Amino acid sequence: MEAEILIAKMESLSRCILRIESKCPDQKHILKENLDLQDIIVINLERAVQQCVDTGLHILSDYAGSPVNSMADVFQSLAKNSIISEKLALNLIAAVGFRNIAVHEYRSIDWNIVWSIINANLNDFRDFQKAVLHLLS
Repeated sequence: MEAEILIAKMESLSRCILRIESKCPDQKHILKENLDLQDIIVINLERAVQQCVDTGLHILSDYAGSPVNSMADVFQSLAKNSIISEKLALNLIAAVGFRNIAVHEYRSIDWNIVWSIINANLNDFRDFQKAVLHLLS
């Protein structure tokens, strides 16, 4: 595994988190009414999830085991290899579910869920970063 690649991905993840935080309005109704904020926040959530998936795949390329068939499998495999916790794996699998809704428009986005993610779940991305950086140390 090339440390430079993982570090670059973690820097990109940091930018996504900072962008989300900088655009997060003080009140939920503002998010529900502002299309520009919605776009900026959702695209950066999508990117954050994708950075975690890509990083996980890169890490798992050094591990023997079952092939990864889905984004959710990435986080399950990382937990199975004790790289991230089971709880973090479950939270990131939920983030993949949100990402799929946002990208593929399976149904309309529930802005209450987005509000919850940006106010209560951004630390999942930070925890993932910590796990990756710990792996590199």
